[in-house]
Amino acid sequence: MEIKGSAALVTGANRGIGSAFARALLAHGAAKVYAGVRDPETVQDPALTPLRLDVTDEEQVAAAAREADDVSIVINNAGIAAGPSLLEGSLEGARREMEVNYLGTWAVSRAFAPVLAAHGGGALVNMLSVASWVANRRLPSYAASKSAQWSLTNAFRLALREQGTLVIGVHAGYVDTDLASSIDAPKIRASDVAEQTMAALLADEPEVLVDEATRQVRAALSGGLDTLYANR
Repeated sequence: MEIKGSAALVTGANRGIGSAFARALLAHGAAKVYAGVRDPETVQDPALTPLRLDVTDEEQVAAAAREADDVSIVINNAGIAAGPSLLEGSLEGARREMEVNYLGTWAVSRAFAPVLAAHGGGALVNMLSVASWVANRRLPSYAASKSAQWSLTNAFRLALREQGTLVIGVHAGYVDTDLASSIDAPKIRASDVAEQTMAALLADEPEVLVDEATRQVRAALSGGLDTLYANR
């Protein structure tokens, strides 16, 4: 997949991993990077093209696909962690996580699939998590939404194969962003996530395992359950 000279869309590009993705695309020669955000005024980087996009609003998603009809790379990065603890608290946050992390990714991927096809297939990148594969008692609904998003990613990989679209799932542990600011655990840099994703795009790799912990969990999927449940 060529990055140089391409047009790309990154959802949630105004901060955190999304901002790192946008900067990395520009550093690798992307000609245009749309920053898909709810409020375009929050996009401060003049090198980016702001695009109003609430991934839970299907009308905005459709309008974004019409406006950004030149993209060959779509990165679904928008995501939230807002759910309750496992045994108490309102489930409203969990519903919101599913709306953004899972259904939002679905809506954007479906809307932009014809755009990618029109540009030779292109690439669809979904920002997932090691939580896609492990039970997490601290963030149970977030993990569930990421599991659903991983399944969806695999479905799109099968569905878009004939049109030549590269579908990449990016998995990582805790990343040093606002989303994980309250968690006391080792964290990786957002720039590392972005740079490894660029390498996968250039090499046509379908999966990115950013850190060692994620690689160990991935390897354990075909092994015993003790590794998957340990210390979570």
